Amino acid sequence: MKSKDEDLSHLVARIALQDRTAFRAVYHQTSPKLFGVCLRILKDREDAQDALQEVYVKIWRNAPRFAGSNVGPMPWLGAIARNHAIDVLRARRPPSDSLDNEERQFPDGAPDPETSAVLKGEGRRIDRCMQELDPHRAEAVKSAYVEGLSYQELAKRHEVPLNTMRTWLRRSLLSLRECMER
Repeated sequence: MKSKDEDLSHLVARIALQDRTAFRAVYHQTSPKLFGVCLRILKDREDAQDALQEVYVKIWRNAPRFAGSNVGPMPWLGAIARNHAIDVLRARRPPSDSLDNEERQFPDGAPDPETSAVLKGEGRRIDRCMQELDPHRAEAVKSAYVEGLSYQELAKRHEVPLNTMRTWLRRSLLSLRECMER
């Protein structure tokens, strides 16, 4: 009996061969989740539906690339949806008129006193919560979310298997969230 990931991997491999039946099956299995990804980022139902259509066009076109990757099918599909939705958001931003206009809006770039106080308080809370984590895991979280290191790079740096690093980060973020909510 195949697992869902194996079945989905097989279907994506068939999409690479332009199998429309496999494409339809992938759509039916994954569209609710990928729509949720688009909706969470775009925060507009119509925009998310439009983005989802483009996501499946990208899946159809990029399916041959999946076979050479070491990523599971849902993370791969989710990354396509997330990246496309972010691209849609970026395209929405109006271009600034000029640098001079930006300078007039934010004369010295410094936040107002109230914002500054809030940011300092949040920073202290984050530091306190980071200290509650195991030092290796805290360092991994900082490296991932401040330095932008990949799971692969972090696993290599800490000499742990890739899935262990994913677990470290997921559990650390859950601990941080709980700590910040206290």
